[in-house]
Amino acid sequence: MQAEVSEVMRWSRCRDSAPPPPLAGEVRTARGQISHILRAALLGALALAAAPAHAFIAYVSNEKSNTVSVIDTDSWTVTKTIKVGQRPRGIDFTRDGKFVMVAVGDDDTIQMIDAKTQGVVDSLPSGPDPELFVQDAAGKTLYVANENDNTVTVIDLEKRARLGDIQVGVEPEGMTISPDGKTLINTSETTNMAHFIDTAQRQIVANVLVDARPRFAEFKHDSSELWVSSEIGGTVSIIDPKKHEVIGKVVFEIPGLRKEAIQPVGIGMTKDDKTAFVALGPANRIAVVDVASRKVTKYLLVGQRVWHMAFTPDEKYLLTTNGVSNDVSVIDVAAQKVIKTIQVGELPWGIAIAP
Repeated sequence: MQAEVSEVMRWSRCRDSAPPPPLAGEVRTARGQISHILRAALLGALALAAAPAHAFIAYVSNEKSNTVSVIDTDSWTVTKTIKVGQRPRGIDFTRDGKFVMVAVGDDDTIQMIDAKTQGVVDSLPSGPDPELFVQDAAGKTLYVANENDNTVTVIDLEKRARLGDIQVGVEPEGMTISPDGKTLINTSETTNMAHFIDTAQRQIVANVLVDARPRFAEFKHDSSELWVSSEIGGTVSIIDPKKHEVIGKVVFEIPGLRKEAIQPVGIGMTKDDKTAFVALGPANRIAVVDVASRKVTKYLLVGQRVWHMAFTPDEKYLLTTNGVSNDVSVIDVAAQKVIKTIQVGELPWGIAIAP
């Protein structure tokens, strides 16, 4: 664009200093050509400047309508609704971006959506009522929390085969894996624990007690801390992954709201580990947290019963699922401001954005 603007300026400067003037009849033609070139270059430069950023595709699982909504982040509209199994919740892309995996709890399986055709093409084995899952960095192994039988199922993604199960606490849900892939974390809602699992041995090596009903877990990108949200406890516990102990907590206070209405669930952390966003459920807000001080700096009003969230790959936007208002809120990350609301299916729960 800079080159085009420079060319426009060069033409502007040279209009009155051209070589010997043409004949009267030719002046109009020459000036017309210059005017045409000037106009075309300006239009080209403006078009380039106004060109939209690369659009990403978001997939939202709708727990009650048994569908997945497909959102184009250029137009911020739903472009397709995909029918899936019963009670879809956890959702994520395979590492190669070719498939979207959806945990359909009442069907006791993980369905696979082809990202090109946007249709269900296969399924993966799991235990009863799969809820959340996480995969290793290579995208070869999938770990699934099965809420109804207190296990984590291990799946070989290449062979699409079940490798075994790991016994954990009661009502397992939250799932994350350490950046080095050596430690798997599962949170059990009723046991109120974060289970540290050695991925090589597939055994629990430590249990850390947190506040009531832990729902989600997230590592800092530098592996120095593990953040665990407790829905009923109303806090986020910060755990030292090496010492296996709670070293701090994030608390929330919103004027005009009762403590019991503030129920932390989903967590999203920026790549620089400076800012965390926490979904506060029926408080209908996202808390913006300074990671260093562990203090809330701002509350963003979103839709009703906000559950989970996902960043666009460029981290310009954060999308949240709002279960009761049946919509998705779009947050401008830099401005820390809600800029858009998108209507989706009934009880939107999870969200994944194409890598």
